[in-house]
Amino acid sequence: MSATIQRDRQIPGLIADSDRDEPTPDVIEGIRARFPTETEYDRMLTRKMERRAGQGYRSFDLDLLTAALENMLRDVLPSSRFEVRNARWLTGGASKIQMGFTLRYDDSVAGEVTEDLVLRMEPPESLNATSRMREFEVINALAGTVPVPTVRWVDEDGRWFPEPALVYTWVHGSAKPSRAQSRIAGIGINFGPELREVLAPQFVDLLARIHTFDVMAAKLDHYEKPAVAGTESALWQLNRARRVWEEDRGEDFPLLDVAAGWLEDNLPVLDRVSLVHGDYRGGNFLFDENTGSVTAILDWERSFLGDRHRDLAWATLYPFGHPSEDGSELLATGLLPTAVFFEMYEQASGLTVDPEKLTFYRILNEYQSVVTALGSAYRVSKLGKTHRDVLLTGLEATGYLMAHQLGQDLEEVL
Repeated sequence: MSATIQRDRQIPGLIADSDRDEPTPDVIEGIRARFPTETEYDRMLTRKMERRAGQGYRSFDLDLLTAALENMLRDVLPSSRFEVRNARWLTGGASKIQMGFTLRYDDSVAGEVTEDLVLRMEPPESLNATSRMREFEVINALAGTVPVPTVRWVDEDGRWFPEPALVYTWVHGSAKPSRAQSRIAGIGINFGPELREVLAPQFVDLLARIHTFDVMAAKLDHYEKPAVAGTESALWQLNRARRVWEEDRGEDFPLLDVAAGWLEDNLPVLDRVSLVHGDYRGGNFLFDENTGSVTAILDWERSFLGDRHRDLAWATLYPFGHPSEDGSELLATGLLPTAVFFEMYEQASGLTVDPEKLTFYRILNEYQSVVTALGSAYRVSKLGKTHRDVLLTGLEATGYLMAHQLGQDLEEVL
């Protein structure tokens, strides 16, 4: 057992399960002190815990959301003449409430404008406690660098909507081939040989563009820049996952204690600050099925400034891929062999891929996946805080698969 684990078990104030359902201010402050992380993530996680004992999920019907949308539009549009049409629910995603609609309004310069838009709103408690303002900023910043929707408005703290929300333009495209079987949260999509040949180079090139994006020139006010030549970046990500586990878990899981101890003892040094997508894989980009062109990269809610190896390790996790047709190799995120992925990435980005950092972030990613599936999915479903309780309950099963892989990887490094 590592010294880190022993130290953690000696820390007083580990909370009872009832404290997770109805946390007091002292409980919340104690968790914050134990696991310091980025300011905006701290704000989101603190907000989650402060609101946890409140109302559970209630049905946000289309009329309610349309009325909230119209209240916002009266404040943000240049003219009071507008019309919201064709409001409808959108499927996809494991954590957010999404509504599509068409907006027609008068603009003093462009005249009459008609747009197809998407409303993306938190439920009372999400699988991922993340910031709509960060999502708004990063999509804005990346316009013209990689294909992204155009963000229109953000409701950072639920001024108009029942919960924080984001409105952006509708982008045409598919997240998976129309013939593909449905998968939970985009796991294991099989694009097929023809689409793979077209999509794989784009997938690599777009990731290289993200990681080489000039973050210093961008307006990313709600992001924090970790120090180069230090371990701050990795520690922030580890502490965020450890904090979520302490807030959400329903049981003790010694494997995660071992993993957290190893991770804290092996924090890698950051060599370059990159924009990290945080969930870069199949299912989180749209493409035109006829041409194979990527039309948008979505789901930026987990993005942060830090180590590019976090994305590289995430895209090559085994649940997101599948074996090649002859069974000889695993295709990373269902697109290309892992070794080829890294080789193409180095060529496209001009950046190196460090095997030791990949190992650290693979174990951190597996740790985070178990935390999400066995911690957050359990707690949010138990408290009835989301519209996706059936999906999240099913997602819990993947936590044990990831725990098995985490155990195997820890055996190799311990």
